[in-house]
Amino acid sequence: MFDINGGEFLVLLVVAALVIGPQRLPGYAEQLASLVRRGRDWISQARTRIDDEAGDLGVDWAALDPRKYDPRRIVRDALLDPEPAGSGASRSTAAAAMAAATQPRPAAAAPLVGPAPFDDEAT
Repeated sequence: MFDINGGEFLVLLVVAALVIGPQRLPGYAEQLASLVRRGRDWISQARTRIDDEAGDLGVDWAALDPRKYDPRRIVRDALLDPEPAGSGASRSTAAAAMAAATQPRPAAAAPLVGPAPFDDEAT
């Protein structure tokens, strides 16, 4: 953000201490401490309010961890998923009917005569 390294920060602290002076330095340190405390309290209250308003969303955040993402396991689980009891026969007939409805019907076979037509505008 400010690209200040440790040495530069130390020089800034020394310059600030010299400019402020030893009489006013304890007062400024107390103000800084109270500002930090108020900031921590404000963040804590905001976090508590968000948790209270959001409530339990019913989301398993551990399952959504990208470090646990393994595509091989996901595919294996999807392919080896057992059929629910009692709905195997009706499900397979419905799947067969859906597959038959979505497949294109073969057209009447036209005799192939000569080379395929050439389309000069095709890319």
